[in-house]
Amino acid sequence: MQLINQAKGILLADNAIIADTHFKRMKGLLGRREFRQGAALILKPCNFIHTFFMRFPIDCLFVDKNKKVKKAVQSLAPFRICGPCFSSSMVIELPAGTLVKYPPQEGDTLVF
Repeated sequence: MQLINQAKGILLADNAIIADTHFKRMKGLLGRREFRQGAALILKPCNFIHTFFMRFPIDCLFVDKNKKVKKAVQSLAPFRICGPCFSSSMVIELPAGTLVKYPPQEGDTLVF
């Protein structure tokens, strides 16, 4: 699935996967050795994340139920906590550096 910032007309990911069960959200990116550019993990529902036991930094977008960006976090290092963002209903994890290339603004609408 593709992830597009509709407000800017930018493709953020061409290989987005939804983690919408308790087990898929709990596993997340754990165990992966890399997170390639063009990939994304959509955690739904979610408004709080951590990077405990991860091997690489990630970028994160906190998004509300209308798919509008509420908060963006760049290069969240391993073994860190981020959140909560109470107004978000999902978190999109992206490879570190994605948001530097394509910086979103609060209120940008995303399309899956």
